[in-house]
Amino acid sequence: MDLNRRSFFKVMGATGLTLAVGKDLKASPKAGKEKEFYGVLYDSVRCKGCRGCEYDCADANGLPEPLPNKEIKGLRKPDEFHRTVVNEYKTSKGIVYAKMQCMHCNEPACAAACLTQAMTKTQDGPVIWRGDKCMGCRYCMVSCPYDTPKFEFHSANPKIQKCTMCYETRVQKGELPACVENCPNEALMFGTRRELITEARKRIVENPDLYYDHINGEHEAGGTCWLQLSPVPFHELGVKTVSNESYPSMTKGFLYSVPSVFVLVPALLLGIQQSTKGNSLKEDNEDE
Repeated sequence: MDLNRRSFFKVMGATGLTLAVGKDLKASPKAGKEKEFYGVLYDSVRCKGCRGCEYDCADANGLPEPLPNKEIKGLRKPDEFHRTVVNEYKTSKGIVYAKMQCMHCNEPACAAACLTQAMTKTQDGPVIWRGDKCMGCRYCMVSCPYDTPKFEFHSANPKIQKCTMCYETRVQKGELPACVENCPNEALMFGTRRELITEARKRIVENPDLYYDHINGEHEAGGTCWLQLSPVPFHELGVKTVSNESYPSMTKGFLYSVPSVFVLVPALLLGIQQSTKGNSLKEDNEDE
C-alpha cells in the first residue's frame, strides 16, 4: 500500500513547526478571547456517600453498573470500567466520603503529551478524549499527575476512559453533568470556575467549624476545573499532593534539550498512522 504523501508530510510539517517555534499551550483561556472555564465544586461535607453519582455516570456513559456496597473491599480508584468512585474514609472528624474522578486541569499534562490532540482541553473547561484522533501511545496515562486516564486493555477496540464532565453528551446541550443533576444532597455544583471558587470561599467563611480552610484544585497543578471542599485536611481523604505549578509548564525547558530523535520518531509514527488511515478510507470508498 502506498502512503498518502501529502497527508504524511502535512502531519510531519505541522509537528516539526510546533517543535521549532515552541508553540504555546492552548489550555488556558486568553482574556477577552475565549470563554471562561466551567467546572464542578464537590463538597465532601455535604456528601452522604449514597454513590448515586457512580450509577448516574455509568448509565450516562454506557459503563458497567458499579459494585454494590457489600462487594466493595478497601479504597477504590477510577478505572477503565468506572469513571468516578466514592470512597469512605476514617478521618480525624469521623467518617467522611470523597468522590474521585478526572480533575480537568486548566493546563492538562495529558493534553500536552498527546501527539495527535486526541486528549484535549475544550474552551469550556472539560478535558475530553477523541477516539478518532488517538494513535494508542498512552502518553496521556503516563503524564497525568493524578493517574486518571485508563486504557481498556480488555477490549479489542480499546478506548481511553476518564470523566469528560459529560461535555459532549450533556453540557454542550445545555444540560448539567449527570452526577451534578441527580445529587440528592447538593454536594455537587456546576458553574464557572470563578463562581465556584466564590461559593467555596463563602461556605468556608460562614462555617469555619465545618470546613477545612482550603479549596483543593484552586491552585493545584496550575488550577483545575474540579474543585473540592473538605471537613479535614485533604491527605486524610487520599487526595494526592501535587505541585501548584502546571505540569506542562515544568517540562518546557526539558523539551528544548531532548535529542531530536526522541521527538521525531513519534512524529514519524504519527505521520504513517495518519496517512495509512487516509488510504484505508479511500480504498473503502472505492470498493463501495
